[in-house]
Parts: sequence; structure tokens; C-alpha cells
Amino acid sequence: MDEGRAFLQRLLAPPAALPPVPPATWTRRTSQADHLAHVRLLLGHIQRGDIYEVNYCTERTATLERFDPYAGFARLVAHARAPFAAFQRAGARFALCASPERFLRLEGDVVVTQPMKGTRPRSVDPATDLRHAADLATDPKERSENIMAVDVARHDLSRIAAPRSVEVEELCSVKTYPNVHQLVSTVRARLREGNDLPEVLRATFPMASMTGAPKRRAMQLIDGAEDMRRGLFSGSLGFVLPDGTVDLNVVIRTIMYDAATGHASLISGGAITAASDPLQEWEECELKARSVLNAFGHAC
Repeated sequence: MDEGRAFLQRLLAPPAALPPVPPATWTRRTSQADHLAHVRLLLGHIQRGDIYEVNYCTERTATLERFDPYAGFARLVAHARAPFAAFQRAGARFALCASPERFLRLEGDVVVTQPMKGTRPRSVDPATDLRHAADLATDPKERSENIMAVDVARHDLSRIAAPRSVEVEELCSVKTYPNVHQLVSTVRARLREGNDLPEVLRATFPMASMTGAPKRRAMQLIDGAEDMRRGLFSGSLGFVLPDGTVDLNVVIRTIMYDAATGHASLISGGAITAASDPLQEWEECELKARSVLNAFGHAC
């Protein structure tokens, strides 16, 4: 009985303080000048009518010494409190994901996707913080980014949905997280009889928020513009329950870490539309990177 009580007390006790993460220097693979040039190139494709929107990303890397990925993930989750966080280990390689974005939820015959486009920083001043959220809710450029992603998501779901069942349940709603405000929409549909998870994934992956419109041409331009391969980034992690319920995230705000070499990678990006300003796109990438690296006390 005493052993059981002691075990219960250990479970209920506050967690021990996490050890600090050793300092590290992160290096951008794409300079600011190249970033701005790539955005201008993509804007040229938009102006010519090749695409309407494209998600452009850049990478920064570091060598992390004496880094504990388990403690690092605990620190990241405590910092971000991300609703779709995930941790993956494959041998010596780790993914520490603090994603705020859902890709898909499938429950019974109902499928839901929640494109996230549009970002503003948080502020310690309540009035300023409210102003940031209100500005995000009404910004035409941010709303257009989100609505274009919603249109792609609706089209994807229509390929596997019952007739007239695709609906936008929530459009451009501001969701607030510890480090950023985000604009999120919710699209829902009922599956057409005979469709299951493999068909859903074939119709919807890769997700609208991380590609562009039209999706195929946007991905071709992404492949030419970005200075890295995305790998797991902008993919998905999640779970499948025995009853068939599925919940999958979008792999963003993620540290990829190789324990064998100490190599770490962080990719961040944003959507480019006709209304995009290249310098503002650069600043949005920096904001998203800071939302992760601040958890470790690392400079962006």
C-alpha cells in the first residue's frame, strides 16, 4: 500500500525542471537577398496567371551538442502548447513537432480539414495583442491566402465526398496560441460510399495549405524555387484508432534532429499571393522560426 501511495504521489507531483538546452548557432541556407528574389520570381508567375497562390519555404540548420531530443520536445511543447504536436523517432533521427495545424480528421463517414493561413505575432501588452488579432481577422491579403487554401481543400474533398456534402463550417477564424495568432478555416464533408482512408489521402495529400493553387503547378514551382528538399516537413504525423478514427497534423514548426551527427534543421515559410510583399514574407518566416527556437533560448 505504501509503495502504491508513493507511486501515485510521484505521478501527481509537478514535473522536474527541464535542463537548459546548450547554445547553438543556426545558419540560414537562403540569404535574405535570395529569399526576396525567390518571392519576386513566384510573384511573376502569379502575375502571369500560372498560379494563384504558392507556399514558399526556407531552411536554417545547426549542430546541436549534448542535445536531448526528449527533453527538447518537452520544452518545445511547454513553450508552444500546440494542439497537434507530435514526436517521432526513426533510429537516430527525430522529429520534434509543435504543429498548431490539423490536416485531416476522419470519424465515421465525416472528414474534416482545417487549412491555416495568416499569421500575426503575440504581444505582452493586452491592447496591442487584441489589435494584432483584429488586424489579422480583417487583413485582405491574409484572408485571401486562407480562402484560396479553402478552395483547394473543397476541391480535394469533393473528389471523395457524397454529393452536396462539402461545406465550409468556419471561414477565417482567428485562433490564438502562445506565440502567434493564426487564421484557420474548417471544411467538412461526408464520404461517398466505398471511400476510406487511402482514397481520402490520395485525394487530399499534400495538403492545400502547404502547396498552392493550382496544386500541381504550385508544387513544380516550389521544387524550382526552394533551396532544400522538404522531407517530412509539410507532411503529416498522427494516429489511426482501431475504430477507424484518424487524426493527422501538418508537420510545421518542427525541428528535425539527427542524433548520430548532431545536425538539426528547421524549415519555415508562408503563402505567396498577388498581394504579397517580399519583405513581409521574409519577416513572417522569421516570426515562425522564432516561435520554435525561442523554446530553446536560441537566436533566430
